[in-house]
Amino acid sequence: MENPVIILGAQTVGTAALDAFLSNDVVVYCLLDDDKKLQGTELLDVPVMGNTDDGELLKLLGKKCEVFVATEDTASRRSLTQMLRTEYEAVPVNAIHQRASVSGHATLGHGNYVGPNAVVAATAILGDGCLVGANAVIEARATVGDFAQLGSGALIGADAQVGELAFIGAGAVVVAGVKVGDKARIGAGSVVVADVPNGQTVFGNPAVKV
Repeated sequence: MENPVIILGAQTVGTAALDAFLSNDVVVYCLLDDDKKLQGTELLDVPVMGNTDDGELLKLLGKKCEVFVATEDTASRRSLTQMLRTEYEAVPVNAIHQRASVSGHATLGHGNYVGPNAVVAATAILGDGCLVGANAVIEARATVGDFAQLGSGALIGADAQVGELAFIGAGAVVVAGVKVGDKARIGAGSVVVADVPNGQTVFGNPAVKV
């Protein structure tokens, strides 16, 4: 990556993304965060400079700087991404940790975070704005929709489908071929053996509706 990166968000997701960029020797220009307590501080020696809607800094996007959206809230992450595309014609870059394994035959959208030791297998498909935690595995032909979140150690089996804005908790297993709907939530450590409808929350082994 030739241009430095501006990260929108300096909390948990921002820290993880910053670590991913630094692991690949990518220069991070600054972080922006709406929490005034963080502004003027440093995170891993990189300055936190202002709000996520700082027009002067965002003018750098697309020409002099790349951008990564790392806000905690999924809806905020999606709306910021849309704003960047429409107002600044800027498409967020992927933050893939140097220790992650992403196949050259996988398909990735934009603005995804892939944590250390995570695996995205050949023929897997990852949408836009997804968060893939450390040690998570997305197997062959599995599909993960836009702005989905996979916790640390989650396993998405071959041919499984995870919908947009879905949340898969840490250590959860979605077995091969199962479909998890949009905005569905899977509790940590659950084993999902049957399809989960849109918006439903399930938990347990086997996972059942909560």
